[in-house]
Amino acid sequence: MEINTAGYLEKVRFIPSPNYDERPPGCAISLLVIHNISLPPDEFGGNNVIELFTNQLDPKAHPYFESLRDLRVSSHFFIRRDGKIIQLVPCTLRAWHAGVSCWRGRDRCNDFSIGIELEGSDTLPFEPIQYDQLIALTAALLKAYPITDIAGHADIAPTRKTDPGPYFDWGRYRQGFSSGGIHQNVQVGK
Repeated sequence: MEINTAGYLEKVRFIPSPNYDERPPGCAISLLVIHNISLPPDEFGGNNVIELFTNQLDPKAHPYFESLRDLRVSSHFFIRRDGKIIQLVPCTLRAWHAGVSCWRGRDRCNDFSIGIELEGSDTLPFEPIQYDQLIALTAALLKAYPITDIAGHADIAPTRKTDPGPYFDWGRYRQGFSSGGIHQNVQVGK
């Protein structure tokens, strides 16, 4: 995998989200944030997540969706249960994935981070192919940007968020780095 200079992961599907803006001038990308998402909660497949990120989710399609009616969110990447990666925002732009957040004393994590959403929940394990793809995508991002930290959404917004959740295997994710010799100096997880 490779990220080009415009911030696109080559050879993956790009579905543009309108939910982004410019990063602050001179703000380097130094944080990778791992999330989980499923819509409705604990249900996988379909286009509901993509529709949420592109402001096309029908609030009448499921009772839970009414609570998302005016939500404007996005992520740079979405990794489905089958391992397919979809990009929604170029890495060079600020996606709206972190919300009110703080990491190592810096507020507004969207300014300096890249967000990756895994199709999953806090109640079920992730698929092996998702870890494989996440590790490969992470390696490409580390090659392209000066990322020094990788955290979960719960780490940057602990009073609001729980994802990637208790079933995300940080050890397995870290092992992908150590076995491949990928950037040993990057702080992964808590």
